[in-house]
Formats: sequence, C-alpha cells, structure tokens
Amino acid sequence: MSRSAVHVNADLDQRSSPSLSLSTRCSVACSDDRRRCCCFPTDDQQLLPPSSQRATVPSITMASTNTHKARSRSGEGWITMSIPSVAVLPLLIVVAAGVYYIYNEVMQFMSKSLVRNKVVVITDAVSGVGTECAQLLHKGGARLVLCGTSWDKLESLFDSLTNDADPKETFAPKLVILDFSDMESMEEVVEEVVECYGCVDVLICNSSMKLKAPVQSVSLELDRNIMDINYFGPSTLAKGILPTMISRRCGHILLVSSIQGRLAVPFRSSYSASKHAAQAFFDCLRAEVEEYGISVSTISHTFINATAPEASANPEAKPGSVAAFIASALTHGVSPSALANEIVRTVNRKRKEVLLAHPIPRVALYLRALFPPFLFSVLAAGVKDSDMADQM
Repeated sequence: MSRSAVHVNADLDQRSSPSLSLSTRCSVACSDDRRRCCCFPTDDQQLLPPSSQRATVPSITMASTNTHKARSRSGEGWITMSIPSVAVLPLLIVVAAGVYYIYNEVMQFMSKSLVRNKVVVITDAVSGVGTECAQLLHKGGARLVLCGTSWDKLESLFDSLTNDADPKETFAPKLVILDFSDMESMEEVVEEVVECYGCVDVLICNSSMKLKAPVQSVSLELDRNIMDINYFGPSTLAKGILPTMISRRCGHILLVSSIQGRLAVPFRSSYSASKHAAQAFFDCLRAEVEEYGISVSTISHTFINATAPEASANPEAKPGSVAAFIASALTHGVSPSALANEIVRTVNRKRKEVLLAHPIPRVALYLRALFPPFLFSVLAAGVKDSDMADQM
C-alpha cells in the first residue's frame, strides 16, 4: 500500500472515530518515519486536523530555535556578568574616594557660610597656628576676637587681615591682651572678651608652653608657670565664657592640645602633665554641657614644624630605607597651615576628638592601651637615645 493511501485512510479513520487515540493514528500514518513525526502536541494543545497540524510545525521549530537562542543569550549574560564581578572592589574604592573628595570640597566650600557672622575667640592668635586660623576664619566672614600677649603683634596681625579684605564681606577683628601666666587678670579679660560682641559662639584655646628637661632639673615655679598657661588659663577662660553659651543654648569650645596629653614621653614631665590635665578637664566638660547644646572638641597633634621639610631629615639614612622613612615622618611634624585647616574643619563639623599624628605615635597609643608594659620598656630603653622622643 502506498504512503498516500495510508495517509488517506488515517484521515478517514480520524473522521469516523474521533475518539481514537493520537498514538494509534500516529503509528498508522508515521510508522515508516517516526523521526519526522510532528503529531505529538503539548499537554495543553487540542487535537487538530492534519492541515492545522502541518501549520504548527514551523511554530514548533521557531519555538525550539528561540529557546536555543535564549539559552545562548543567558550563557552570554553569565559571561558578561562575571567580568564586572572581578572589578567590583576597585570600582567601590574609586567610588568611595570620589565621594570622599566631593564631600571635602563641599565642606570646604560651605565653611565660609558656616562661620559667617559667628563670634570666634582665638587665644595666642599671634602664633603661627593662630595667624593661620585667623586668616581662614576672617575670609569666611567670622567676627574675630584676637587675643595675645603682645599688642604690637596683634596690631600687625590686624593690619595684615584688613588691608586686602572687603569691608562688605568681612568684619574688623577685635584685639584683647591676654596673658595666661597672669591669672589675677583673667576675670577682667573674660569680661572684655564677652563685651566685644556680647556673646561668644566659638572659643579656640590655642595657647601652649613647651619644656624639655629632666624631672629633677625643673623647678616648682616653672612647673606652676606651665600649668598656668597650658591648663589653668584655658580652663578659667572656658569657665568665664560658659555662662553666655549656656544662656543661648549653643556654642563650641575647642582645645588645641597635644599628643602628649594622651601619651607621656621622657623629658616632657611638666608639659605632658599640663596637657593631660587639660585633656581630662575638657573631656569632663564635654559630657557636662552636652545637654545645653554646647560642643567641646579636642585636637591632639604632634609637634608643630613651622619650617619647610628638608630634602633629607637624616643624612646618615639611605634614601628609600625604612630608617629614612621613619626619620622623615618624625622630622616633618605638622605644619601650621595643616593644623589650622583641621581646626576650621573641626569647627564646621563639630567633631569631638581629632588625632593629627603620623603612624608612630598612633601605634604608641594602641600599645599604651593594649600592652602597657611593652611600651614602658621601649620608652625606658629609648631614654639613652632621645631622638624619637624629641619628635613626639
């Protein structure tokens, strides 16, 4: 029997027996070539006439082709997605660095508006750090009250600030003679400072006196003088200005301290003791006045190096060696401009505590907290060679 006849008979059987199963009809019509059989529909497909079944062949073929393409695309997507996953960490670092840079630029741009019209008192304004702070805050439109021990130096600073300044954008600073070594005059000085503008928004305690000497060679009078300048003076001034801040429910007191207020090194007994006392006082003050909306900040820095860093800090150290790196880090210290910029940032952001130091003092602080006996041994061994202690 020919294949066409079989196909016709299958069609007749389909019309006469619609209930005949699909597998039976397929076995009759496609028994000679089952590989080309297209009579098996999907589960949800209804039984269709042969003409309709033939029409579905291209759709089934196209569906299988699309499925293959979809799988290819999914494979390609997996490959393309695996490539960025390798670069996720560098990308995050770049994004974080960009955000941090933009944040600093925005904060620096906003610093002028943040201090504008605010009354800012700077002690020891004629020093390197005080002068840098006065210039930055004066350009920002702050109402400055500059304090110092020399009237001539205060007038010179006044002239340098007002000569090139725009009177419409800045305010002429007020000058006040302030000497922390004369504690008997502190009450009058506090009244004069408050009377300049009637209130104080920011107090920057920048005065400091250093001393390097063995303990047995320091007299009691010298100890008292250092304590007056580094501790009793700033604390007395803060106490005198504090009532005006409490009454207004706002204010900011900033202490420019030292790393030696948190870490004592040999041959700095009086200086470290005064800085420890000031650090403890302002830490206690921070907790007491927080309920009044008053901020208290401390900046602990290494020694201030007003000179430009030399090409080689240690002539005996080979360039690129570890000794050269350590000597360079110890010798360069903190420049007055860098410290002044940090002070202005702290005033704007109201950070409670700032540590401005190179890695070696930072490591020493951790050793002091975690392994005190080890640090004490290192300091005792370094007394004979006090080069490292000199730079703290």
